[in-house]
Amino acid sequence: MTERILIVDDEKVARENLQYVLKKEGYHVVAVDSGFRALKELERTEFDLVMTDLRMERVDGMDVLERTKELWPQTEVIVVTGYATVATAVEAMKKGAYHYLPKPYKLEEVRILVRKALERRELEKEVQELRRQVRQETGGPVIIGKSDKMHQLLRLAEQIAPTDTSVLILGETGTGKELVARFLHAKSQRGDRPFLAINCGAFSEELLANELFGHEKEAFTGAGSTKKGLLEAAHGGTVFLDEIGEMPPAMQVKLLRVLQEKKLIRVGGTEEIPVDIRVVAATNRNLLKEVKRGRFRQDLFYRINVITLYVPPLVERRDDIPLLCRHFLDKFARAQQKEIAEISEEVLEVLMQYEFPGNVRELENIVERAVALAQGDRIEVNHLPPDLQQLTLRVPRPARREFLTLEEYEKEYILWVLKKVKGNKTKAAEILGIDRVSLWRRLKRFGVQ
Repeated sequence: MTERILIVDDEKVARENLQYVLKKEGYHVVAVDSGFRALKELERTEFDLVMTDLRMERVDGMDVLERTKELWPQTEVIVVTGYATVATAVEAMKKGAYHYLPKPYKLEEVRILVRKALERRELEKEVQELRRQVRQETGGPVIIGKSDKMHQLLRLAEQIAPTDTSVLILGETGTGKELVARFLHAKSQRGDRPFLAINCGAFSEELLANELFGHEKEAFTGAGSTKKGLLEAAHGGTVFLDEIGEMPPAMQVKLLRVLQEKKLIRVGGTEEIPVDIRVVAATNRNLLKEVKRGRFRQDLFYRINVITLYVPPLVERRDDIPLLCRHFLDKFARAQQKEIAEISEEVLEVLMQYEFPGNVRELENIVERAVALAQGDRIEVNHLPPDLQQLTLRVPRPARREFLTLEEYEKEYILWVLKKVKGNKTKAAEILGIDRVSLWRRLKRFGVQ
């Protein structure tokens, strides 16, 4: 595949000479005469390398560099200028430039520099692909769900995960918003870097500032040493801000500045520290209403709400309850070293009728409790919490067959796992907590080839 290079220079002779030389080297070259036109090209397509003059009217080379890295982080950028200074060179390198080339330059020097930049670009692509494959093989967070709403959620999450776009995850408490955030991180280019989470409603304003921004030595009584905050520690990775609607107004201002400037100042400090993070926020509040009431900053809302993901409550995805039960049963049976293989049909009937105010987290706790109490190889109604046991008196027995049998649930779950691992029976058996021979016997019993 021919490498694509964008040349940006408002000086016609310099631009055309560079274009001529690089085309002779076999590259696909696009040349524009202004930073403004360069931004238009970058918004349309990705380039492997951008070579931009520094001093241009309206939109200069630093603007082109910043926008390139924002849109296409893996694209290499060479800044070319006839006004070379140490300060501008350092600034360009800090903002992600591959090299800073002063004029006049030798054409052979340009050829070598371009080749090395493209080699680095290719190497970075290979490394990212290997990391992606490793994450895929080792597995990221598993999100259980076959309902239409979950399929829509996962399709959109898969689509936006590789970008650096800010995401706001909406949903009731216990629906699994952090799991979705971890899924986005694992599927992104940042997947091998830190994922750090904080509950914005769990701290006072002073403690939250310290947790997010860190502090300098002796910034306050008891600060015996410098401490990095969560935003700084997550450099290169993802920060998950849970319950962001609980964040105090003063902290909202400070967070907005970090997101805009990509820099922070520790508590008690004066030095700006650059940070490269992707922010994923979550809330169970209606932030638009909070904005109208003056409790949440409108500018911060639009900054974090580039893409919205909605995690449906469990009552809107009842079809997933049997799959989740099976998943949690296997998880806790292994953890507690118990041979529990079944959930009674009566238990499933109760769970399918229950409203689950605590959502998936509540279901997980119910199954964990049942596994802990079970003495045999089966979860029964008496292993459920007392309030759920009372539901057995109110749950109508279906006059006709409205529920699948436990064996059919098991078959459906096994087929779902096999689909997720693309038919890899060894991997499926590992996830199911059984050996490959047992899986083969079950498939044979179900009549599955």
